[in-house]
Amino acid sequence: MAAGAEDTWSAGVRLVAVSASIATLAIAVPAGLLFAVPDTGRSQAWTITLLIAVWGGVRLSVMWANGEAKLFDFFFWLYTYLFMGVAATVQIRANDIPYTTPGMSPSLDMPTAWVVLLGVAGYELAHGVYVLTRRKSGHRELRLATVSGGRTALLYLVGIALSGYYVAKAGLGLAVANRYAADARLSMIWPEPATRAIFVALAVYPILVAVGAVIQVRRATPKGDPLRWVLWVMAAAGVAVLGVVASPVSSARYTFGTVAFAILVYLGVTKTRFRTRLATGGMIGAMLFVFPVLDMFRGGSSDLSRKGSFFSEYSGNPDYDSFWQIANALSYSLSDSMQAGRQILGSLLFWVPRVIWPDKPTDTGVMLANYRGYSFGNLSAPMWAEMLVNGGVIAVGVGFVILGVVLASLDRRMARAHAVGGWLGLVGAILPVYMMILMRGSLLQATGAIVVALGCLWWVRRAAPRDTELRAGPQSLSS
Repeated sequence: MAAGAEDTWSAGVRLVAVSASIATLAIAVPAGLLFAVPDTGRSQAWTITLLIAVWGGVRLSVMWANGEAKLFDFFFWLYTYLFMGVAATVQIRANDIPYTTPGMSPSLDMPTAWVVLLGVAGYELAHGVYVLTRRKSGHRELRLATVSGGRTALLYLVGIALSGYYVAKAGLGLAVANRYAADARLSMIWPEPATRAIFVALAVYPILVAVGAVIQVRRATPKGDPLRWVLWVMAAAGVAVLGVVASPVSSARYTFGTVAFAILVYLGVTKTRFRTRLATGGMIGAMLFVFPVLDMFRGGSSDLSRKGSFFSEYSGNPDYDSFWQIANALSYSLSDSMQAGRQILGSLLFWVPRVIWPDKPTDTGVMLANYRGYSFGNLSAPMWAEMLVNGGVIAVGVGFVILGVVLASLDRRMARAHAVGGWLGLVGAILPVYMMILMRGSLLQATGAIVVALGCLWWVRRAAPRDTELRAGPQSLSS
């Protein structure tokens, strides 16, 4: 539909939708948490994390009901709401810490909560100021890049080959193995975490980008051209391959979520305001209700005993260790062990082999596990933790201010591209949902994948003619 068409949801309908969503996410869920999870008296840090959950519920409600495809901001808040709000509050009140991060001192709870709030506040302030100033300055014309058909075909073949190599090494049975068996199998093949992350990324992202590019090329192909059928078969085959290398059973939930959401965006789920509402509202529901169910099948029958009430999904669950890893990072940043900038240098130079750089920094999650003496090293390292170990609390404040500006700028560029497609539409399908992986960390493992994805996106890009321009700014699309 035309980019200039009006939203068919009236102001009254939007108000009702926002109100109902706020009543659910920002009031009912926090209130239900307080009722269902008794306070054991561990600390009062839950008051801050509950505040984050309430505000996150408000922000998510406004975004999905408005229907603008500001997906970078959306996924930032989806992660923050679930991991820093709901999950952290449940675990603090119940004093049920993930078994992968044992021995957490309650004295760290409140300082950690303040650090989390500092990052959130810095992000909100910078994001809000950027949006307001750009709104006053008017719209800027963006030249829409397109997708190269020849390069897309080559990337498709390379992607199929890389995925085939991955399956040949790991075995086809990996697609139906539970998550822990799959991790063990991949660890045997590629013991180094950073190397393993790169091979997984090479198996997933080239074919994921290629599928999106094929769909974009198909849309640009005239109706009646036999090539459209060929491209449709290529896209379907690529999706089938992704179903194996990014299986919902064996792969990380966030990898599967990235792939699934990107494919939906390729198919036009964010093309109009109404579809965007369905997509973002559905993603909130999936993260709250569907992903916990999928989790039961990732680890075998032993996971079934952990499921009791809605909030028991978060209690003691190592998938939601983010708050405690930030606490460990805060402790590390205050110790004599901290070396400013060392961890981020390792992430930026992830491609340097360890034989050349023997003391190359390990994954931040592993480093924090070693610092605390944990036997289990496959831990997260959220954005807050990465900033703490590289520059302390000051880095958290500055880093999240920068993040707020960057994500607001990206959303402004891509909001309209979701409606018209092209290369920016391809970028906007993959990178925003990848924010969930970047936010959870660790940066070292996430960097390899994002570099692979960016390289593939750059490869299929074709510069646009000078007469193809689009205003940067919010969508104005019909449903």
